[in-house]
Amino acid sequence: MNRTTTLSIRSYESLAADLGDENPLPVFRDAKHDLELPLDPNVTAEDRRYLGWQVGYRVLPYRMQDGYNRDKKRWSLRAVVLENEILRATFLPELGGRLVSLIHKATDRELLDRNPVFQPANLAIRNAWFSGGIEWNAGQFGHHCLTCSPVFAARVETPEGYPVLRLYEWDRMKCYPWQIDFHLPPGSEFLFACVRLVNPHERELPMYWWTNIAVPEADDVRVLAPATTALHYMLGSSMSQIDLPVWHGTDLSYATRLKFAQEFFCRIPDGRRRWIAALDATGTGLVETSTRRLRGRKLWAWGMNEGGRHWQDFLSQPGRAYIEIQAGLAYTQLESVPMPARAEWTWTEAFGLLEADAAKVHSTNWSEAIGAAESALYACLSERKLEELDLRFAATTTRPSWEILSTGSGWGALDRRRQMGSIPAGLAFDDSTLGQDQEPWLALLETGELSESAPGVPPSGGIHPSPPEGGTPNPGAWMVQPEWQSLLEKSLQAGRSDHWLAWLHLGNMRMENSNPNGAVEAWQRSLSHKRNAWALRNLAVVEQRAGNLDAAAKLTGEAWQVGPPIPGLAIEYVNLLCALRRFAEVDVFVRALPPAIRQHERIHIAAARAALELGRLDEVEPLFGREFVTIRESETSVTDLWFEYQARRIAEQNGVPLDDALCQRVRRESKPPRHIDFRMTAEA
Repeated sequence: MNRTTTLSIRSYESLAADLGDENPLPVFRDAKHDLELPLDPNVTAEDRRYLGWQVGYRVLPYRMQDGYNRDKKRWSLRAVVLENEILRATFLPELGGRLVSLIHKATDRELLDRNPVFQPANLAIRNAWFSGGIEWNAGQFGHHCLTCSPVFAARVETPEGYPVLRLYEWDRMKCYPWQIDFHLPPGSEFLFACVRLVNPHERELPMYWWTNIAVPEADDVRVLAPATTALHYMLGSSMSQIDLPVWHGTDLSYATRLKFAQEFFCRIPDGRRRWIAALDATGTGLVETSTRRLRGRKLWAWGMNEGGRHWQDFLSQPGRAYIEIQAGLAYTQLESVPMPARAEWTWTEAFGLLEADAAKVHSTNWSEAIGAAESALYACLSERKLEELDLRFAATTTRPSWEILSTGSGWGALDRRRQMGSIPAGLAFDDSTLGQDQEPWLALLETGELSESAPGVPPSGGIHPSPPEGGTPNPGAWMVQPEWQSLLEKSLQAGRSDHWLAWLHLGNMRMENSNPNGAVEAWQRSLSHKRNAWALRNLAVVEQRAGNLDAAAKLTGEAWQVGPPIPGLAIEYVNLLCALRRFAEVDVFVRALPPAIRQHERIHIAAARAALELGRLDEVEPLFGREFVTIRESETSVTDLWFEYQARRIAEQNGVPLDDALCQRVRRESKPPRHIDFRMTAEA
């Protein structure tokens, strides 16, 4: 057998929906940086230590990716294929470096769930996310900010002479570089991912990492991990510690036995090897294991109710279903881990085919099942061997790239210019990647002045540089990093950037960095220079968070009048009017919208809500015939509206009161159309 490893560029084709334009409106972080979780008393003090810490929702400086559709067409992307005589791994650097396929060549077996389509849906930090393969979630709680964006891919050579694929990028949210080196040595039965996180700051970073692995869902697939207890959490309930594998009479290790969406965080004891596997009736399937820094392992399943089944079809094609087995820095995903100043963390994960004794794998004796899988894992990759490989791979971690295969953003190059040496030299953030988005900030760094002229071409968000009919100009890419805030403040203090755009950006920075009063002051200064929709809208956000919905609606309406006519701004305005129950105004506003915006599903939902409240039931029903695109994971707005519509229709037809009893009866006895049912809880 020819023992060799190759790294090549190939075309990856599939049916794909258009990702569309980004939303230029900044989404500011939660006022509370920590998440308050309901916890059962049986959750231990050690497990509680970091639960909820620094996992409050945040997006900036990234923009929301909510402009996608469901019109799938033939599509081709650049794929990087790492291959030896045993495994073939296919990566998409233009989509976050997703490992979309891992083939065991001798059996021609796909070890992952390989989604045959690219269909974004509203599940990630920035909204757009797609299912399938292995996703690398770094930095912040949730599906990664770059999961639908390009990252760098490079070829690196090991001291032994075989090629390695390096994925890396600069994280704009917490301002650090991350790197994954993928090793597939000649003759190896495992693909290895060597992860490196670097904190370049003199401050602690709340760090997060979870590797999400999609594998096929089937009745005979059992998920095993070396734990006898788990932290269990589902929507609408508190987190509790439960025994594995049986809970309330259900064997949780078989995902198709779960009635609704659930997740289980395995409490692998300290000192025990970290691994998780999904094995079928023959005892065969994917196994993941790692060195010990990755403490957590998790099973996620959509559940078998109508909403869960719909989500599976919605993300792929009818009849295809997956579950996720995951590995992370902490026991749960609902926490961050403190990373000390100037620290560097590394670990190695391994992915491969596991073949274990089928009868034992599916034994009712949990210890026997775990033992069978663990013995098979030790036979093909012992923990000691993995640790030895981890040390050997470390010699490649700091080696420079030999060839850039695919480029990411210019933000790493920009911050390298600012830091001058703090970013590891092995990560090539070259000046050639600097582009229109970085130009104003590079000028601020080099000249001490942020230009009032925004970039000459639209950013990826698609906002026109010259606004129609005198609207607000494009403000360019957002920046909220504290170091850049300091540079902008110094520029303003020196009188070098005293214009609407600089004050707008400073307001964004202050708001994101927990200074709303300072943000309001800056946005008012921006308006004193130029009346602009961005500052008006941001002031509306402050009013809304303070509970002043009337003031928020007034400001948002003014922002809409100033323009440009951004779909996101129209959606925010109609939602505020609905919250204020000003349904007649919703009706008038929607009818006057440009046709392209009026057709947006979020506008349709608001218009249907207004028609329902105004007693025009015949105008509500068409909503339930459309296909939805951007429904958020766990969102029930459409089914809630459908139930209310049914109750009102029954009350009107039968001349009975529209009361709680009728509404509850409708929920019990009526079944929503499947294509609008996204419910993930026990109710469904």
